[in-house]
Amino acid sequence: MDDRSPIWGILLAAGRGTRFGRPKHNLELHDVPLWHWARRALNDGGVTDVVLVGDVDGAVPGGERRQDSVAAGLAQIPAEDGLVLVHDAARPLLTSSVVQRVIARMLSGDVVGVIPAVPIRDTIKRVARERVTETVDRGDLVSVQTPQGFDLRTLRAAHAAFRDDATDDASMVESIGGSVAIVQGDPMNLKVTYPEDLPLIEALRSGHYE
Repeated sequence: MDDRSPIWGILLAAGRGTRFGRPKHNLELHDVPLWHWARRALNDGGVTDVVLVGDVDGAVPGGERRQDSVAAGLAQIPAEDGLVLVHDAARPLLTSSVVQRVIARMLSGDVVGVIPAVPIRDTIKRVARERVTETVDRGDLVSVQTPQGFDLRTLRAAHAAFRDDATDDASMVESIGGSVAIVQGDPMNLKVTYPEDLPLIEALRSGHYE
């Protein structure tokens, strides 16, 4: 992979916000849209061209599912080869250092996908009908974040081949045999999922978290 080539980004600001209770694309953090903070971090980290996907001004319309929105973003990228990072706009505390780690690992050339991850700190239990059935060994488990970086050709091939619903792009790349590595994520790279998440993220941003 040529480290002088443009590095593309797909920033997802689409979706119905089912768990949040309303769409999140118009939410603001300190009077600035969530996606603005995420895009700034992508650019500061080395992403040269960002395709915004969603229901906001200047964006490409999103699709019914997350992967449909990613596909809409991929369709806007004119390059055949290169590197693309896919990020959820609902993670506005992304830092440029996480972006740089993803890009640097991708540029090593021995994998087709890279995802930031953090260790799982809590005990994990499997339940059924409100009863614990198993305590899961968390030793080899991680919590996955975005942005996720991919070889552009591989990500397009994964989207063309995948038919089920996917919660992230890495699982699609893995399904076609692509090698995906992890880099250190950031515990503060939180995702706005529920209404109570927003005040926490606002407080962290007020603390000048960088």
